[in-house]
Amino acid sequence: MATPSIASIQAVTVSGKIVDDTGSALPGVNVLEKGTTNGAVSDSEGRYTLQVSSGQSVLTFSFVGMESQSIVVGTQSEVNVTMLSDASTLSEVIVVGYGTQEKRDVTGAMVSVKSEDFNRGIMNSPEQLVQGKVAGVNVTSASGEPGGTQSITIRGPGGVRTGSTPLFVVDGLPLDNSSTGGTTNPLNFINPQDIESIDVLKDASATAIYGSRGANGVVLITTKRGKSGSSNLTYSGSIGISKMARPIDVFSADAYREQVTSLGGTLVDGGANTDWQKEISRTALTKNHNLSLSGGAEKLSYYASLGMQNQEGIIKNSNMKRYNGRINVTQKFLNDRLSVDLNLSAASTTNTRPPSSGNNGSSITILGGALTANPTLPAYDETGAPYKYPGSGTNPLRSLQLWEDVTTINRIVGNISPSLEIVKGLVYKLNFGIDNSNAVRDQVSFPSLEPAQDGYLQTTYNHNNNSLIENYLTYTITKGSHTISALAGQSYQKFFIQERSYSINKFAISDIDPRYNPGLGQDLTLTNNRPTGSATKNELQSFFGRINYSLKDKYLLTATVRADGSSKFGANNKYGTFPSFSLGWRISEEEFMKSLPVSNLKLRAGWGRTGNQEIPSKYTKALFTSQVTAGATYPLDGTSVYPAGTTFVRLANPDLQWEVSSQTNVGVDFGFLGGALSGSVDYFNKVSSHILLVVYPTDPIQPAQTTYRNVEDMKIKNSGVEVALNYEYRATSGFTASIGGNVTFIHNKVTGSPYSVITSGTAEGSGITGTTVNGYINGQPIGTFFMREFLGINEAGIATYTDLNGDGNTTDADRVKLGSALPTTMYNFNLGSSFKGFDLTANFNGVSGNKIFNNTANSNFIKNNIANGVNTSPEAVKYPNESVANEKPVSSRYLENGAFLRLNNLSLGYSISTSKLGIDRWISKVRISVTGQNLFVITKYTGYDPEVNTDRSTFTSSSSGVTSLGIDYLSYPKAKTVLFGLNVTF
Repeated sequence: MATPSIASIQAVTVSGKIVDDTGSALPGVNVLEKGTTNGAVSDSEGRYTLQVSSGQSVLTFSFVGMESQSIVVGTQSEVNVTMLSDASTLSEVIVVGYGTQEKRDVTGAMVSVKSEDFNRGIMNSPEQLVQGKVAGVNVTSASGEPGGTQSITIRGPGGVRTGSTPLFVVDGLPLDNSSTGGTTNPLNFINPQDIESIDVLKDASATAIYGSRGANGVVLITTKRGKSGSSNLTYSGSIGISKMARPIDVFSADAYREQVTSLGGTLVDGGANTDWQKEISRTALTKNHNLSLSGGAEKLSYYASLGMQNQEGIIKNSNMKRYNGRINVTQKFLNDRLSVDLNLSAASTTNTRPPSSGNNGSSITILGGALTANPTLPAYDETGAPYKYPGSGTNPLRSLQLWEDVTTINRIVGNISPSLEIVKGLVYKLNFGIDNSNAVRDQVSFPSLEPAQDGYLQTTYNHNNNSLIENYLTYTITKGSHTISALAGQSYQKFFIQERSYSINKFAISDIDPRYNPGLGQDLTLTNNRPTGSATKNELQSFFGRINYSLKDKYLLTATVRADGSSKFGANNKYGTFPSFSLGWRISEEEFMKSLPVSNLKLRAGWGRTGNQEIPSKYTKALFTSQVTAGATYPLDGTSVYPAGTTFVRLANPDLQWEVSSQTNVGVDFGFLGGALSGSVDYFNKVSSHILLVVYPTDPIQPAQTTYRNVEDMKIKNSGVEVALNYEYRATSGFTASIGGNVTFIHNKVTGSPYSVITSGTAEGSGITGTTVNGYINGQPIGTFFMREFLGINEAGIATYTDLNGDGNTTDADRVKLGSALPTTMYNFNLGSSFKGFDLTANFNGVSGNKIFNNTANSNFIKNNIANGVNTSPEAVKYPNESVANEKPVSSRYLENGAFLRLNNLSLGYSISTSKLGIDRWISKVRISVTGQNLFVITKYTGYDPEVNTDRSTFTSSSSGVTSLGIDYLSYPKAKTVLFGLNVTF
């Protein structure tokens, strides 16, 4: 056996210089003796010195954005290294419409968020995973209710009576944004654990490939797939503990007694000290279990999963249960020339809701009852049953017993996508998909003697079917320094949406839930129980094409066009054409940049047009009615007898067409320090025109009062700047740290509106229901608050307001513009670090420049209420000299600053070394974690939470279909959660 040389067993000092592929010095490179913690970091000139144990030692050189290298020391005392850019980083693949592109070749404004960067915590839908992660994207929770809807806009809203929700595409299948039943989020069917990446297409040059559905941006969701040559079984489970994050500050029992007495009211004192918000809420548990199998052989790869989530709401009697199953398979044939992708998912979701808007005409709400209930009355009587109120009123706990709202949705989504390489570079692909959902919603009012109410059951059935068939060819060719990829295709998509509703009244008091035997209802008259229903069928036929061209891998061009024909629009405008183009220049690849410490520098510019067709169906067609009423017919003989007949309700409009959004984007992507510091800056200007609007005819002699039409002079403009930055540091000890974030400065403006104000939101409450809160006003942003300006309380104890017209009275004619519900700044920043198996991440997000109308306060927290024994907050007695007779009109008194900064989630994890435990043959990964969600929010807003939007658009017919913004009325509170998780991979 040979004897080791002296050089190989004695300590060796090694030094050298590290440069990049341009010859520039690389500071901050980690130099580590493999298998030890012995290391060094290169200085500002790229030099390092390190003493290693022997000549057999191996040096590893690593730097963010560069390929790692390993070199045996041997007899060398000087080891110089040239590090090359990491090709895997430069060639990161981003999903685009009908294909993928390498990140370096992308010329549009798009951002890809991978699963490892998703927000953590209790997640019910994809939007929550990327909240705050993408500049220009604003995600707002409508409420804290389990499974509640999410509002998402990309670069601001651009329509009036068309939705501002982006198009969601799941594994190549474009979804319909219609509700699938109840008040739940239609995207809840996707298990967040199954998602591999979410790609957000923001500008028109990126979204124009989706034509008439791309005006609000596009979100591409890609689910996980297996990898050939590996086989994994992964279990992930968690249990979450949630409590109400920010209860509203209402009077305690002692303060209530003092206030009622001091105001001369009649005090009903039950001798208790009840926190009603605490009584109707609870410490809620959320259980989540997921099991996935993935792997593959040479020709086959698969991913399959099963998931279960049982989330209790923090308000009693609210709950969401979801069961998911998914299988994704890829099979190759014909020497890999034919590849078939199959994606199939099934989900069953059941949402149980507390009484929020009552049933059968009742206006009882559990939150309103808890906020205004007398705190001196006990919650329970001596038998443990909810205490019966003396006189009028209902114990909020009794309300929980008497109402029930249950929605069950079953949804199957699947598509099969075979692709065949006909000749080298030419690939044909077929995409056939189905999205089918069925929902049943039961709203129950249980019969009761006290409070007296008849039993009531209303059942609503929803059926949605979305089918898609697409055919397209992709041809890619490279010759010398030229690369061209061309796409041409055809798409046909059909939507069928149906709703049926039935009701029955007067159930006898019994132990049988009306849901299980509707036949026990005694009132069968059509007057109170007339069946209702609706059905719509929409079709979309499209032709599309795209060319990507690259010269010397430095000069980039992308051009797209899509022609859409939609059944929603008139015969004269059945088809619309939506073109776009964008250019890119990879400046960092130029020779004059080689001597500069720049790893990536790319300039992008693009322009495009997209459309928005999200209006009700058949509005191009005439609508008739055969009702015999004063509103539908008229006497012909001078009498008061209204003859039977058929009349117009809506006139035909064959000229109706899409709203059109034109967008310009200029951006730059950059990377320094070998990619350790990277980011982007984008300027965008989006103008929406041909606004679809319900208008009133100028000619008073019309058979129909209103009609839909495109208002050509009206425009909605969104412009702004987006900045994203990220920095990552790695130390020789193995410690890593990162900091990143983004900020968006955005300005919205409405011009050319034919009305002084188009109402988008109205108030609710005694004396204020239907009053305009905000709307679309010329020269102002969408959601501008239009109301009286509160000045204070005068000597007589009466509120005073700005007298705009100087007539001595303040009426609706004196309403003024008082800011918007849209934020002007949106920002997010995140921190991360890891060391020896531990990892820590924190995500913060916030907005500023927006306002919120606190409808809850305007409706409930007034001095007259506390004087009459109804509990309020201290806001009601803010002005000591205010008269109890003072009115409470909608005004800026209840308009508050909506800015906030939230710690969205904080997660600490530890990955156990299975090799040290000797179990790595059976278990490859074990990670335990604890995550805090919504741990704190810094805000001046006095409601439950500043990130809120109760839909107030449906409470006035004149604003039907208009998007409501920035109004808070008895919104379900948000929770503060701690989540304990376990992930094991076998």
